[in-house]
Amino acid sequence: MNDRPRTRFAPSPTGYLHRGHLLSALWVWGAALRFGYSVHLRIEDHDRGRTRPEYVTAIREDLKTFGFAWASESIQSGKEALYKKDFELLREKGLLYACGCTRKFLTDTGPVNAEGEVIYQGRCRNRGLPFSAGNAVRFRTPDEMIHWEDLRLGAFDENPSLQCGDFMLRGRTGEWTYQFAVCADDIDESTALIVRGEDLRSSTARQIALMRALGRSVPPRYLHHGLLYEKDSGLKLSKRQQSASLRAELAGGASPEKIIGSVCLEAGLAKDDSPLPLQKALYIIADGFKADF
Repeated sequence: MNDRPRTRFAPSPTGYLHRGHLLSALWVWGAALRFGYSVHLRIEDHDRGRTRPEYVTAIREDLKTFGFAWASESIQSGKEALYKKDFELLREKGLLYACGCTRKFLTDTGPVNAEGEVIYQGRCRNRGLPFSAGNAVRFRTPDEMIHWEDLRLGAFDENPSLQCGDFMLRGRTGEWTYQFAVCADDIDESTALIVRGEDLRSSTARQIALMRALGRSVPPRYLHHGLLYEKDSGLKLSKRQQSASLRAELAGGASPEKIIGSVCLEAGLAKDDSPLPLQKALYIIADGFKADF
């Protein structure tokens, strides 16, 4: 780690990087250029069932192929001690409880929010279930309005207790959840700016609430960028949709500059798909910020 404020690029090694990841990387490094931040590469391998070592290696290789450089790096599987410490801190504060509800039960009975996510109604809040295998662990989400501002989308006022209810920090098989791990990481790594896709915007208020409970009173700054979509299905580019990987495009003869130019056109950052060197693409993003950001 260095002394400059930092942002982070945090891919999951559950597949090869695709154009959606490239767009996110462009926004991360573009924002870092605009604000004078360094970039921290965080490998988010909390999903142990889908993580593969070859994908971890491929992330580093693909980023270097496109010209990205980062100042520091971490991997979630190496931070077990941090997660246990933060988990115990929340438990000692009485902010956690065990939950025996299955995914099927919640899906069948619970209301859902605008993102199709089940809003947990606190069924196990006062049951006193043990913190043992087979039970998940949930955070007692405070019933309060949280104000936060997005550098691209503007101001938001959200109450996560209504938005999602008490969300999980540890699953029924003992795995740490995305929501918990990223909050612990962003505190530990002193992340000053979080840049990510609009699909994760709804996680922001709950993560601010959790970070406050963990002792970070002033949250990071946030920027949620637009997404890329499959032309045929209209679905967001993703590994689950088997979106074409960057390395497959490179193997097919496309240059990094050609792919960057095409991605910038798709994202509305360029007027045509002319090849773009990485640094030029980053300056396009950096110059697009309002002067008062």
